[in-house]
Amino acid sequence: MGSSKTLRKLEVASPVPADIDIANAVDPFHISEIANELNLSPDHYDLYGKYKAKVLLSALDELQGSKDGYYVVVGGITPTPLGEGKSTTTVGLCQALGAYLDKKVVTCLRQPSQGPTFGIKGGAAGGGYSQVIPMDEFNLHLTGDIHAITAANNLLAAAIDTRIFHESSQSDKALFNRLCPPNKEGQRSFSNIMFRRLAKLGITKTRPEDLTPEEVKKFARLDIDPETITWRRVMDVNDRFLRKISIGQGPEEKGMVRETGFDISVASEIMAVLALTTSLADMRERLGKMVIGNSKAGDPVTADDLGVGGALTVLMKDAINPTLMQTLEGTPVLVHAGPFANIAHGNSSIVADKIALKLVGPGGFVVTEAGFGADIGAEKFMNIKCRYSGLTPQCAVIVATIRALKMHGGGPAVVAGRPLDHAYLTENVGLVEAGCVNLARHIANTKSYGVNVVVAVNKFSTDAESELNAVRNAALAAGAYDAVICTHHAHGGKGAVDLGIAVQKACENVTQPLKFLYPLDISIKEKIEAIARSYGASGVQYSEQAEKQIEMYTRQGFSGLPICMAKTQYSFSDNAAEKGAPSGFVLPIRDVRGSIGAGFIYPLVGTMSTMPGLPTRPCFYEIDLDTATGKVIGLS
Repeated sequence: MGSSKTLRKLEVASPVPADIDIANAVDPFHISEIANELNLSPDHYDLYGKYKAKVLLSALDELQGSKDGYYVVVGGITPTPLGEGKSTTTVGLCQALGAYLDKKVVTCLRQPSQGPTFGIKGGAAGGGYSQVIPMDEFNLHLTGDIHAITAANNLLAAAIDTRIFHESSQSDKALFNRLCPPNKEGQRSFSNIMFRRLAKLGITKTRPEDLTPEEVKKFARLDIDPETITWRRVMDVNDRFLRKISIGQGPEEKGMVRETGFDISVASEIMAVLALTTSLADMRERLGKMVIGNSKAGDPVTADDLGVGGALTVLMKDAINPTLMQTLEGTPVLVHAGPFANIAHGNSSIVADKIALKLVGPGGFVVTEAGFGADIGAEKFMNIKCRYSGLTPQCAVIVATIRALKMHGGGPAVVAGRPLDHAYLTENVGLVEAGCVNLARHIANTKSYGVNVVVAVNKFSTDAESELNAVRNAALAAGAYDAVICTHHAHGGKGAVDLGIAVQKACENVTQPLKFLYPLDISIKEKIEAIARSYGASGVQYSEQAEKQIEMYTRQGFSGLPICMAKTQYSFSDNAAEKGAPSGFVLPIRDVRGSIGAGFIYPLVGTMSTMPGLPTRPCFYEIDLDTATGKVIGLS
């Protein structure tokens, strides 16, 4: 690949210009050239303009017999609110492997929500000279996957309230007759999806007229308990005023008012389904199994019970195909799915990783990123994503920065939007060394899965040599396979060549099989406690509500699912202010919920906002269009 025509050597400027200026200064290759480099035939992708294409699942079918490349996951230490550069490191590492080390490589990234693009955080395409381009397309509509999720999610929401409405005013017989209307010959029949509900109820009859009045009632009346509905509406905008709303205020809704709310689209369970699905047939099953609430008798009610699972799959049929893009240096990227990293598992899709591993083949590399610190993103990558995919990573990269380590060592609070304290800009080896306890725990935890761990220190211009050496020594002492200083933000792939070499060696020398933190066949509580111990907790405390939910999910037959902890990313503990490597604390579980279709139970450790708000001065103040060139300006 090194001699390939789609590799671009960057002319880097110092100081590093704004991300959008770097991105706009590079003319991307036509995406068909990137596809060609991967030996993707035009039959296996659909073009979306010049710089994006959807890779079809047929590519995977064709490559089924070929061997996989190496599989690398990028996680991080417990971050500051500024982020420590996991996406940037992921992209920089791939640019190094592809443009400098002559390896076949694919980067697999999450699709960012549009919400933060206009809110506080800005975009998520990497940064500096390690970015995905075109950056504006990456951060905005891309190929419409999030819009498809929004449409599917809200169709299901509409189906729920409408079903309650119709059931409230009709007898069992009238309801049944409307659900199974007669054709021109006067014959009634069940639609295909109805057989799923009949099977669930243990009814084997195939003709509507054969059902007894009791069976008619069981089949036609879902009897949803409005108090138990967990399904909310979504939109991909940070709109805090939709967090809590009341619906059904119109005169035609006959006083059926209830309180609900909106989440941001990427918090939808449908996003988690997209990320964890392995095929079109599997996605159909997962979408149908999504539980929206309970009946008044306490039984789970699913999308298929509402008759909508098939329609949801139709809305999602193109979204299951990952989007092909490119880095600044012309290496290929698959962008696919972006589930929340707290209430969901914060990893890009299994489908994209599987396609990428076949495309790079033996000796090639697929590098994917897991959201938040390794206690959350990498833990969920291993115990949820790898469990469903059957894939085995050889190497985990843990990204660290001097500033985050100083914060963990007892440095002053780091606050987004406020200038960094003097302690972070001047040499202080003692503070760095004290903070390495956080790095050490992340290394030990990640190593326990059987992968080799490489620490990538994302270097800033204010970092002193002595501080960088201290981190390297601490990482090796804690059991890292290697620890490397990286300057990919300032220099692109060239600044991550040493990291690329270390990752290659780590992959080639892995000796252990993948080990999970817990088996699936133990109780929900035992699984929660295994994860809590990995955080350093001495025990777990369950609220009354959490106890009730655990009992309910166990009774409903869902206790065999993996656990997805919804916890702050700013500490190993439940308290964001507890830095370093706290231990001996009791982890409180406030509530327990389920994403049954996606395939996990998620305990809530704290209060999780699933709809961000806008600050006083949102990012949108900077964003505009240069009407002369048509280029986007001000994206960060």
